[in-house]
Amino acid sequence: MATTEHPPPSRLRTWMLQGLSDMGRSGGHTGPHAAPKAAHKGQPWYRVMCLTGVDYFSTLGYQPGIAALAAGLLSPVATIVLVLVTLAGALPVYRRVAEESPHGEGSISMLERLLSFWQGKLFVLTLLGFAATDFLITITLSAADASTHLVENPHLTSTLHDKQLLITLILVALLGAVFLKGFLEAIGVAVALVGVYLTLNVVVVVVGMWHVATAGHVITDWSSALTAEHGNVFAMVGVALLVFPKLALGLSGFETGVAVMPHVKGDDADTEEHPRGRIRDTKKLLTTAALIMSVFLIATSFITTLLIPEKDFESGGPANGRALAYLAHEYLGNAFGTVYDVSTIAILWFAGASAMAGLLNLMPRYLPRYGMAPHWARAVRPMVIVFTLIGFLVTWIFDADVDAQGGAYATGVLVLISSAAIAVTIAARKAGQRGWTIGFAVISAVFLYVTVANVIERPDGVKIGACFIAGIILVSLLSRLARAFELRVTSVTVDAMAERFIRDMASRRIRFIANEPDQRDKAEYRDKIEQIRADNDMPEQEDFVFVEVTVTDPSEFESGLTVRGEVLHNRYRVLTLESSSISNALAALLLHVRDRTGCVPHIYFEWTEGGPFANFLRFFLFGQGEVAPVTREVLREAEPDRARRPRVHTG
Repeated sequence: MATTEHPPPSRLRTWMLQGLSDMGRSGGHTGPHAAPKAAHKGQPWYRVMCLTGVDYFSTLGYQPGIAALAAGLLSPVATIVLVLVTLAGALPVYRRVAEESPHGEGSISMLERLLSFWQGKLFVLTLLGFAATDFLITITLSAADASTHLVENPHLTSTLHDKQLLITLILVALLGAVFLKGFLEAIGVAVALVGVYLTLNVVVVVVGMWHVATAGHVITDWSSALTAEHGNVFAMVGVALLVFPKLALGLSGFETGVAVMPHVKGDDADTEEHPRGRIRDTKKLLTTAALIMSVFLIATSFITTLLIPEKDFESGGPANGRALAYLAHEYLGNAFGTVYDVSTIAILWFAGASAMAGLLNLMPRYLPRYGMAPHWARAVRPMVIVFTLIGFLVTWIFDADVDAQGGAYATGVLVLISSAAIAVTIAARKAGQRGWTIGFAVISAVFLYVTVANVIERPDGVKIGACFIAGIILVSLLSRLARAFELRVTSVTVDAMAERFIRDMASRRIRFIANEPDQRDKAEYRDKIEQIRADNDMPEQEDFVFVEVTVTDPSEFESGLTVRGEVLHNRYRVLTLESSSISNALAALLLHVRDRTGCVPHIYFEWTEGGPFANFLRFFLFGQGEVAPVTREVLREAEPDRARRPRVHTG
C-alpha cells in the first residue's frame, strides 16, 4: 500500500513503539510468547515448563492457606478432589488444546474459528475480559502475597507491618519496569527460581511429614475432629465437592502452559504447519507440571492442616497467605525461613512476569486486528504501561489483600478452563471422535458447575470480570469508531486480467464506476453508464471500468484485497473485489492504481437513499451505507496531498 511521508518520530516515540512494524505483519506477532525466530531453535520442554511453572508452582505460596480457610479440617480431602479434577479434567483438555492450537493461541483462538461476524467478536471480547481478569489478578495477587511474605518475616514485621499496600505497588511497578526495559527470554532465570523454590518446598514437606509422623496424636486428633464434624466418608466427600470451587486457584497455569508452546524445541523435522514434536513435548510439559503440582498440593494441604492452628489461617493471622512459610520458620528456624521467604517472594513476583507476558501475548493477537485498539496496542511498551496502571488500580481497590482477590482470580481461571473444555468438545465432535466427545462433554459440565458454584459463592469475582469485559468492549467500540475511516487494507493483489485493464487505462484518463452488482445483465451495465454520463455531463467517447465489491464479514477490520478482472457480455470490463468494507476496498484500489500508473484515477458514484446517520451505522456495522462520502474520507485520511488524491465524483 502507498504510504505518505511524515516527519521523523521522536526518540521517545520510536522507543515506545519499537517492534510495531513487525507485529503488524501476518504471523509477525512479537510478544513475549511469540514464536521463536528462525535463528532461535527453542528450548527443551522441561526448561520451558519452568517458565509456565513460575505461575503454576508459585500458587503453593498461598493455595494451602486458602484451602484451609475454605475447607477447614477437610482441606486435604478437598485438595484430593482438586487433584482428581486437575488430572482427569484440566490436563486432558489442555493436551487437546495443544494439538488444536500449537502456536500459542490457546482455546480462545479455537472458539474464534467457530463464530463469525459481530457475535464472534463479542464472544471473543468476553473471553478476553475473563482472561484479563485471570492474568491481571495473577499479577496483583502474586505481588500481594509476595509482600505478605515480606511483611510477616520475623526480622521485618515490626518495620513493615503497615506497609503492605505500598510494597505491593512497588513490586507491580518493578514488574512493569522490567518489561519497559525489554523482556528477554527469561527461561534460565525461571529454571533457577523453580528449582530452588521446589527444593525448599521438598525440605519443608519432608520436615512437616516427619513432625506429623513423630507426633502421633496429631493424626488421631485430626481424624477424630473430622469424624465428629462430618460423620462419615460419604459426608466428607460431599462437603469436599461443595467447597471445591473455592480451591480452584490450584488449577491455574494451564492457559500459560499453552501460551509458551512456541518456545518448545520439538523435533528437527517440525514445520510451522505440522509441529508434531512441539505438540508431543508440550503434552509432556503439561503432564509433568500437573503431576508435580498435584503431589505438592496434597502434601502441603495435609501438613498445614495438621500442624497449624485453625485460627492462624484467618485474616491477620501469621499463617494467612503464607502457610508453608509459617512452617518453615516454625520448624526450621528463622534463617531457613528467611531464605524460604526470599525464594517465595522471587517466584511470586516472577509469576507476575509470566502473567504480564501472557497478556502481551494475548491482547495484540485480537484487539488491533479487530480495529478495537489503537495501532500502538501492537507494541509491547505502551501496553505494559496500560496493564501496570490497571494493576495499580486493582491493588488499591483490594488493598493488597490476597483473600479478597481469590474470587476474581478463580473466576477468571475457571471461565478460561470451561471455555477450553467446550472448545475441545466441539473439536472432538467435528473430528467424529464419539468417545472423546462424551468425555470432554462430561469435563465441560464439571467445570461449568464449578464456575457457576464459584460465581454464586463469590459473586465479586464475576463482578470484577464483568467490569473488565465492559471496559474492553467499551474501549474496543470507541477505538473501532475512531478508526472507522482508516485505510485498513494490508495488501492489494491484482490478477492478470485486472492488470491488463489498469495498464490499458493508464494511456488516458482512468475512470471507474462503482456498481452494486444486481442481475449483472447487459441492461444493468448499459443503464449505469448512461446514468453516470448524464449525471456528470460527460461525452459518449469516455470509457469506464466497473468496480464491484462484495462484502464478506463486516466485523473484520484488516485484510488483504484481491482484485480480479473479467469481461461481461463481450463488452463491459469489470473488476471484482471482496472485502469487509466497500469504501475501504475502493479507496485501496484507487491508491494502488495511482501508484502503479502514476495517474490520478477518478471514480463515479450515485447517491445512496436514506439519512446520513443511518447510513453511517450501516457502514460501521455492515460495511455498506453511504459509500461515496466515506470513500472520499478514507482517501482524505490516507493521502493528505490533494493533488495526489484520487478523485471522487457523485451524481
